[in-house]
Amino acid sequence: MGPAEPVAQSRTRLVLLAGFGGLLALMAVGGFDAIQVLRQIQSRNVQIRQVFLTRNRALEHIRSSLYLSGTVVRDYLLDPELAGAADELGRLRTLRSEMASAMDAYGRSLTAGEAEPVQALQAGLTAYWDGLEPALRWSPQQRRRQGYAFVQRVLLPRRAAVLDLADRIAALNEKELNGGDERLEEMFGRFRRRLLVMLAATLSMGLVLAAVAASHILRLERQSAARYQLVMRAQNELKELSARLVKAQEEERRAISRELHDEVGQSLSALLMELGNLAAVVPRNLEPLQRHLESIRKLAESSVQVARNMSLLLRPSMLDDFGLVPALEWQARESSKRTGMAVSVEADEVSDNLPDDHNTCVYRVVQEALHNCARHAQAHSVRIRVRQTSRHILLSIQDDGRGFDARRVRGLGLVGMEERVQHLGGSFQVKSEPGRGTVLEVELPVPKELAAERAPEVQNA
Repeated sequence: MGPAEPVAQSRTRLVLLAGFGGLLALMAVGGFDAIQVLRQIQSRNVQIRQVFLTRNRALEHIRSSLYLSGTVVRDYLLDPELAGAADELGRLRTLRSEMASAMDAYGRSLTAGEAEPVQALQAGLTAYWDGLEPALRWSPQQRRRQGYAFVQRVLLPRRAAVLDLADRIAALNEKELNGGDERLEEMFGRFRRRLLVMLAATLSMGLVLAAVAASHILRLERQSAARYQLVMRAQNELKELSARLVKAQEEERRAISRELHDEVGQSLSALLMELGNLAAVVPRNLEPLQRHLESIRKLAESSVQVARNMSLLLRPSMLDDFGLVPALEWQARESSKRTGMAVSVEADEVSDNLPDDHNTCVYRVVQEALHNCARHAQAHSVRIRVRQTSRHILLSIQDDGRGFDARRVRGLGLVGMEERVQHLGGSFQVKSEPGRGTVLEVELPVPKELAAERAPEVQNA
């Protein structure tokens, strides 16, 4: 990573934080403004409805009082009894007081431009009651003579005039209500325009931020892809290097094994022969020399055995000369001699024509597994099974040792075995639990030419 990359990343973070912070702030301001406007609209709507209802109730009360007053005046004029007339006069005074209260309530809800129609209604009501005053002081005889004519000529026309004024005011109230709805609609229109502007600004900023974020993410993705390719290339190179090292190690082991067997072994064998010839010509009476020659011979025999064992451990010649199964059986016998474990080998139709890489891989896996069983697992018995199908070579190694947690413990030996198997395209799996032993399973793909040779055999079987 260059020195400019942290600076660029910091600048990108600041731009993204500032952009998203501004976007959130814009959304918060827009939401707060929308809430305030909606509250104003709601408050205005409630106010308009309340004013309309108040005025409408006052007008309805005035209308009903007018109708009732006309009925009371008519009954008063047509009632010849003075006691009944007094009752009707009391009702009229009550009605007039209620109408005055209704007019006061109506007047309190007026604005400056709405006073003229209401003043006309007030004047009409005053004229209505003033016109009734002379008749309310008539004697019973005057009421009988002039009552009907008064009702037809004065009461009904004046009441009709007042009701007409009330109807016109009611129409004005409805018009005012409709005007309030229009003002509310205008407020909604302004609110919609503000929301559209806020939405456009938010979307624009969001698009800009999305473009910046997408560009930055794509750049990071390209960088990550490039680094991933570098890592994968390095990993593949490491695998190839590991495979070449393993191959070189095997070749070196084979060469050392051959040198030990051919050169050192033959030299030591020749030394033994010469010692034998020397012992034959040495006089019998020279016992100290005979003992010394016998000690040298035993030392040479021990050296031959050590060289032979080292040669077989490095690379058993029988793996190259006789194949995989005899080499595994020899390894099992040698491991049993050294450790005391009971090692068994079961081979099922394993071909003698397996590639050298496959033979070496299986042999080394078994060798490392037996070493782990003896050194770490403290097993008493080990079962090795090799089986070949038309497509795979299956290896299973099972012991009765103390086991381990296969999910957490992964030693170098297991890692080396897994790398060998995976280099040949196979699978490697370890199943183990503390106190329950270990099962190691390997599956190697069979080369295509060998699989084609075994396919008829499998079908015939």
